[in-house]
Amino acid sequence: MESTGSNWLYPTALLCVCGFLSNVRPSEPFLTPYLMGPDKNLTEQQNKKPFKRICIVLVMLWKTFLQCYSSWPLLCWSAWWALSTCGYFQIVNYIQVLWERIRPFQSSQIYNGIVEAASALLGAVAAFVVGYVKISSIWSEVALLVFSLVVAVSVFLMDTLQNIWVCYVCYIVFRIIYMMLITVATFKIAANLSVELYALVFGVNTFVALVLQTLLTLIVVESSLLNLDIFGQFLAYSVYFGVVALLFLIFGVYNIVKKYREKPRPHENISGCLDCRNEVTSKIS
Repeated sequence: MESTGSNWLYPTALLCVCGFLSNVRPSEPFLTPYLMGPDKNLTEQQNKKPFKRICIVLVMLWKTFLQCYSSWPLLCWSAWWALSTCGYFQIVNYIQVLWERIRPFQSSQIYNGIVEAASALLGAVAAFVVGYVKISSIWSEVALLVFSLVVAVSVFLMDTLQNIWVCYVCYIVFRIIYMMLITVATFKIAANLSVELYALVFGVNTFVALVLQTLLTLIVVESSLLNLDIFGQFLAYSVYFGVVALLFLIFGVYNIVKKYREKPRPHENISGCLDCRNEVTSKIS
């Protein structure tokens, strides 16, 4: 008899394929003028060949994709977007289960709805306030490292202490940090792009986040793999955010070293000034 846990795989895969195909189907009224524009320089006869047109579009998308993600700031913030959104979806989807295990709603009064509303409100306030804070590009990876580490500690405390009030506070902190940083990430990504590329980059980032979420769910929740209980799941999520923090530690060190090497050294400037002074002296003499 087939296990109940794997019955959802086929319909989920089928729905994903149908949804993907329905969203990427060519739109004739917009695609043809796009390909015949001055920057693409294709003729109407070339556009009438569907297979060739699809190949041209795919090649253009691939080149644009490589050009967009060749920017280091955009790549860094996009990586944080995808990785953190994956973890955020997992925490939000399973937090009610964790609260129910810690304090069942039949045995005591709970405040789950109030905490959800408060976390959303405080996260919106934090996202508004962060718009007035300027962060240097050199320290952006360090900020992502620190906040990712705080998120990992918050999820770890929710799992290990198993106190409902600690869970509430840590969850509020978690959502505030995510909503604040996702606002900054959106701005940082948009600042490195033209308006025409917003849909491509944000779509790719969201797609990667959903793929990672699917893989994480299969590994942690699926009965054929780890099949962890809710406390084991949140421990795995805390380790996941710890790995994200470690990744941005590497990014931050690399960026700081790179910026440091690009700065001119003082002795080089002094030697240059001495050469200029000797040249002027020789001309005067």
